[in-house]
Amino acid sequence: MEHEIKEFLLHHSVTLFGTDVSSGMVQVQRTKKEVSGDLTLLLFPFVKALKASPQELGEKIRLALISEFKGIQQIDVLGGFLNIHLSSEYWVNALEDIQKDPNFGSKKPESKPLLMVEYASPNTNKPLHLGHLRNIFLGYSVAEILKANGHKVIKTQIINDRGIHICKSMLAWERFSPLNDQGERETPQNTGLKGDKLVGKYYVEFDRNFNAEAKSIIGNWEQGDFESSSESVIAEFKRLTEAKEGKDEKALAGIEDKIKDLAKNQTTLLRDVKEMLVKWEARDPQVYLLWTTMNNWVYQGFDVTYKSIGVDFEKSYYESDTFLLGKDIVVEGLQKGVFYKKEDGSVWIDLTDAGLDEKLVLRSDGTAVYMTQDIGTAVDRYKDFPEMNGIIYTVGNEQDYHFKVLFLILEKLGYSWAANCSHLSYGMVDLPSGKMKSREGTVVDADDLIAEVVEKATEMTRERGHLEGMTDAAKEHLFNIIGLGGLKYYLLKVDPKKRMLFNPEESIELNGNTGPFIQYTHARICSLLSKANFSAGTIQECLLNDEEKEVIKLLTEYPSVIAEAGQTLSPAVLANYMYELVKSYNHFYQTVPILIETDENLKRMRLTMSASVAKVIRSSMKLLGVEVPERM
Repeated sequence: MEHEIKEFLLHHSVTLFGTDVSSGMVQVQRTKKEVSGDLTLLLFPFVKALKASPQELGEKIRLALISEFKGIQQIDVLGGFLNIHLSSEYWVNALEDIQKDPNFGSKKPESKPLLMVEYASPNTNKPLHLGHLRNIFLGYSVAEILKANGHKVIKTQIINDRGIHICKSMLAWERFSPLNDQGERETPQNTGLKGDKLVGKYYVEFDRNFNAEAKSIIGNWEQGDFESSSESVIAEFKRLTEAKEGKDEKALAGIEDKIKDLAKNQTTLLRDVKEMLVKWEARDPQVYLLWTTMNNWVYQGFDVTYKSIGVDFEKSYYESDTFLLGKDIVVEGLQKGVFYKKEDGSVWIDLTDAGLDEKLVLRSDGTAVYMTQDIGTAVDRYKDFPEMNGIIYTVGNEQDYHFKVLFLILEKLGYSWAANCSHLSYGMVDLPSGKMKSREGTVVDADDLIAEVVEKATEMTRERGHLEGMTDAAKEHLFNIIGLGGLKYYLLKVDPKKRMLFNPEESIELNGNTGPFIQYTHARICSLLSKANFSAGTIQECLLNDEEKEVIKLLTEYPSVIAEAGQTLSPAVLANYMYELVKSYNHFYQTVPILIETDENLKRMRLTMSASVAKVIRSSMKLLGVEVPERM
């Protein structure tokens, strides 16, 4: 109705006002809850432009709208506002339209340009963790929301399967993995560990030994033992040591960190892992075989987790492939003057003219950095999908600067599509104990977290009962739906831009803004419709009460909510709309009789409304990647 009113006023503006009015002047919005009415037309823009009194303009518009629109029951002119009351007949007709439309809320599939959504993008040196889950659920949901808005969507991930961090796990496994009775180092097969967890174990092990070696070096320096240290390193250590004198606690901590970094750069482990990276890029057979073996362990582990959380990808890219293309592009850019080479042979780009800094794109030893491979990946994707209208990178806000630089480099390289690349930046997930750190092994493992929320959902559901007649398999499926639904919804209901604190126990609560609360409402409606043996049919004219009207109003907003969620790339818009709808429905359910209603037409209307709420719950929760049970 908002759109129809706006179009009517624009089309008849000369008749009504004696002049054309702009689209921006006609502002129709939902009436505030504390005021009586359904829609409100703001009169202030007309008053200012036409220099007429609000009462005079309001009365003229009121008469025109009542004459034109059958669905308008009453219009109140209140100062600078026109409050429009829509008739019960209008809302009942709207409800019947919702009930008849199997794809209510969604646009025609693939009626809009192709977009690519990147998410997950894990490293093959560690298992997926809580931070990855927010990324994965966010990216997956955004892809589904864009599909509902009519876009063709390619869901993709980039596997970070190369680089010095990968070599750290490889080197640590070679150096520190114990041998069993058969003389074998640890593998997923002989330990029973998922491959990603085993490799992650050695990433942590590298860091532990790395820090221990650095600590030993610092201890030797403090004893005056500078064997194998260069004169420049010795001079820098002495300078930093002298700089400690008289410094406060904060400054002292900063100096200590610099000394640690100085020592780390002298470790044999860092030297050896750098050599391993060079060998890998040169395709050294032994290093490459080790890399292939350990990466395959990780891929198998990732696949198990992806399957358990119900996410998928149409296309995967591997940095081990795209970094080569990136290096070629850098060489071409160097010849064109986009990049420049320093005396040590490293290649850079100067972005100071854009308010950024100088950025390394190739190390002095010729090895690639993250930026190199990201350039190659972007170009590779547009080669694969030239009709693409944009790439959405789902990556934490710690990488905001990285993506500013990436998009600017692509632009300077002459790729016109760079303007269509965007960064879906999201806030980190914190724990009550603080920030997670993979190197120190303080992350919340994704598999462990999923198992924990499913276990909590199992306990909660068993305590409530209502499981009579269900098979063990059906119960297990239900527990999994509730646990995963609670986890996904909890991570998606917060605006992506906001940092969030995760509490697994809150995620599976049956009250409040939680997934299980919404799932339970769906199950309640399914039970109601089953008891009523409901089937859709025509609703005769009836008078709606406030509770009924409020639920139908919210239902009619669903298409615009999907559109807003797509425009803002925010599943939180959808999640919080869903919570408001479910709250409103539950208030109706508690206060208005349904099955015992003696007026069959009213009963049919209330059951139709209930079925429509269930349909919107299923649709919206599916866009969030959440399954809803019919019994709970």
